[in-house]
Amino acid sequence: MRTSLNIDDDVLFEVMKSTGKKNRSEAIRIALSSYLKQQRKNKILALRGKVDLEDNWQKLRELDMSK
Repeated sequence: MRTSLNIDDDVLFEVMKSTGKKNRSEAIRIALSSYLKQQRKNKILALRGKVDLEDNWQKLRELDMSK
């Protein structure tokens, strides 16, 4: 998909340098993928201490076998 973006030259240069890519599109694609991956990690980490995961493998096995 072709898109026009206004990106500061210094920022784009830093992204290209950081990713090691000489192609602007590829550097931006890698940077966006990295950003999204980090956001997913942050969402999971935000759940720390808020989710009660009961380690009951026997009950899970029984439920799985009853299907």
